[in-house]
Amino acid sequence: MVGTDPRLTRGTGHATGPDRRIGGTMTPGPATTDGARAGAATPAGGFRADEAARTSPADAYTPGARVRTPRPVQDLPDLTAGANGLPPLQDDSDRTVGAPRPRAVKPPPPPASTPRSPAPRRPSAPTRRFLARATLLSAALSMAGALLGLGRDQALAHLFGAGAESDAFLVAWTVPEMASTLLIEDGMAFVLVPAFSVALARRAAQGSGSPDPVRALVSSSLPRLCLALAGTAALLAAGAPMLVSVLAPGLSDPSLAVSCTRLTATCVLSFGIAGYFSAALRAHRSYLAPGAIYIAYNLAIITAMFALGARWGVQAAALGVAIGGCLMAAVQAPPLWRRIARRPEQPVRVPASPHEGDGGRTVAFGLVCAVLLFALCRQSQVLIERYFASGLPAGSISHLNYAQKVAQLPMSLSMMVCVVTFPVVARAIAEGDTRRATERVERDLALMACLVLVGAAVVVAGAPQIVQLLFQRGAFTAQDTAATAAVMRVYALGLLGQTLVGALVRSYFSTGRTTWFPLGAMGAGALATAGISLWAVGPWGARGIAAANAAGITLTALLLLLGLGPRAVPVCVRRVVAELSRPVRAAVCATGAGLLCVRQFDSPAAAVAACCLCVTAVFLLLAWALDAAGARSLLLPVTQSVRSSVTRRLRHGR
Repeated sequence: MVGTDPRLTRGTGHATGPDRRIGGTMTPGPATTDGARAGAATPAGGFRADEAARTSPADAYTPGARVRTPRPVQDLPDLTAGANGLPPLQDDSDRTVGAPRPRAVKPPPPPASTPRSPAPRRPSAPTRRFLARATLLSAALSMAGALLGLGRDQALAHLFGAGAESDAFLVAWTVPEMASTLLIEDGMAFVLVPAFSVALARRAAQGSGSPDPVRALVSSSLPRLCLALAGTAALLAAGAPMLVSVLAPGLSDPSLAVSCTRLTATCVLSFGIAGYFSAALRAHRSYLAPGAIYIAYNLAIITAMFALGARWGVQAAALGVAIGGCLMAAVQAPPLWRRIARRPEQPVRVPASPHEGDGGRTVAFGLVCAVLLFALCRQSQVLIERYFASGLPAGSISHLNYAQKVAQLPMSLSMMVCVVTFPVVARAIAEGDTRRATERVERDLALMACLVLVGAAVVVAGAPQIVQLLFQRGAFTAQDTAATAAVMRVYALGLLGQTLVGALVRSYFSTGRTTWFPLGAMGAGALATAGISLWAVGPWGARGIAAANAAGITLTALLLLLGLGPRAVPVCVRRVVAELSRPVRAAVCATGAGLLCVRQFDSPAAAVAACCLCVTAVFLLLAWALDAAGARSLLLPVTQSVRSSVTRRLRHGR
C-alpha cells in the first residue's frame, strides 16, 4: 500500500510554514512544532492550517507506517502549482511502490517584522439601489421645495396680483434667480463637485497618516470665496438703481424695484455659501441636506409675505429672500462638518486620473471662469425676457414668470437624476473609469428625457385648467389666466432642450478640465433668443418671447450634443439621438390624448387629474412598445419578482 503524506491529504492540503487559513484567507501566523490535531478550530471559527499540516517526528513517514488521516474541512484552497503560496502537487504516476515519498519543499517564511500587505482594492462604485434611493430622496425633496415654490408664487399672486407691484419685485427677483444658477445649481456645482471628487479619491488613497486633501481644499477655497461674494453683494446693493434701469428700462416707477433689489442682493453671499456646501455634500454622496435647502428658502419667503405683507407690501417678499438664503446655508453646515472631519482608517489604492494634469491644483482659474461665464450666459435668457417684456403692458413680466415656474416643474423633477449621478460621473472620471462614466451619462439622458416629456405633455394639454386651478383667485383674474396659459404652452416646447442642456453640460465639466465649448454653444443660443425676441415681440407679445426662449435653448442643446467627444465624456451621439426620438414620439401622441381628455370636464381639478392620468397611461404604453429608456428591461425585474412571489404563495397554499 502506498503511503500518503498527511500534508497533501484532501481535507488539509496546506503546506507547512507560518501561514494559517482563517475564513478562507491566508494570513501570517507563528510557526508551531507541536503535533496539534488536524482540523483544530481557531477562536474565530476558522481552520488552523499550520496545526493540521504539522506532525511530530514520531509521525514521519516510513514504508508501511500507519498514516494519520486528518479531519476533512471546508473552503479548500487551490492546490495548483504555486497557488496561494502552497507547494505544487507531486506526480505519483512513475514512483515505485513502497519507495519513500519525497517531501515537499518548505517555502521560506517571511520575516516576522514584515506583515503581509493587503491586496489593492478600488473604492466601490455606488450600486443601482443606492442611486435609486438617492434619486427618489432628492426627487421627493425637490418636489417638496417646488410645491412650496408654487405656494410662494400663489401667495404672491393672491396678495399682489399681476401688476406693477409684482413686476417690481420680479425685477429684483432677477438677482436671486441668477445667484441660484451661478452659485447653487450650475456654476458652483460644475467647479466644486469634480474638485471634491478628486480630493476624496486622494484622501482614500492616502489614508489617515497624511494631510487631508479635503480639508486643504476647504481651507484654501472657502475664505476667498466668501470674501469675493461679500464684495459682490455690496456692489449690487450700492448700484441697485443702475441695475434696475438696465434690467427693466420700461418700468414707470423703478423706486420699489430698487428697494427690493437692495434686499435681495444679500443672497449673493448666502447662496454662494449654500452652493459650496451643497457641492461638497453631494461629492460625499450625501443628498438629504442639499435637497432640503429650497424647502427652508420658500418657507421663509411665504412666512415673510403673510407676516409683513400688510405693512411692507411686496418688500416683505424681498426680505424673505434674504432670510431664506441664510437658512439655506445653515441647514447644511452641521452634516458637512461631520463629513469633513471623517477620515478613512486604511488607504485604498486608486489609479491616477487621466485628467489630473494641473500639477496638484484641484480648482483651476480657467475652469472657474468658463463655468461662471456659461452659467451667466444661460441665465441671460431671463434677462432678455425681462428686457423685452418691460415694454409690454403691465403684468407681462408676471405672466412670463408664472408660466415659466409652472412649466419648469417637470424639468426640476427630471434634473434630480442628474444631480444625483453627477458626483458619480465626476468620481468615475477622477478614478480613470471612463467607461462607467459614459454608460451613466447615456442612461441618464434617456431617463431624463422620458421624465420631462411626460410633464411637458401634461402642461401643453391642460395649461388653462392648471393655471386656473393654481392662480385664479384674489387679484389674479381670468384674463391673467388666459395670458399665462398661452405663454406656458409655448414654454413647454423648450423643456426638453432645457433638460438636455442641464445634463450635457455636466459631461463637459465633470472632467475637471477647462473647456470653452459650452460657453460658445450657450452664447449661440442666447444670440438666437435675443434675435427671435426682437422679431417676435411685436406681433405676438409675451408668447413671442417664450418662443424665442424655447428656440434658443433647443439650439444650445443640439450644439452641446454634437460637440461631445474627447473634451467631455465620450458618448455615441447617434445612439443618444435614436434613444431620444422614442420618448419624443410617445410624448406627441400622449399630448393629443390629453387634449381630447380635458375637454370632457368642466371642473379644473377634474380636468387636470384626468389629463395627468390619460397622458401618463398613453406615454407608458408607447414607451413600453418603443422600449424608450429601456422601459422593458427596467420593468422586467419587477414582473419577475411579482411572478415568483405569486408562485411561492401558490406552492405554500398547496
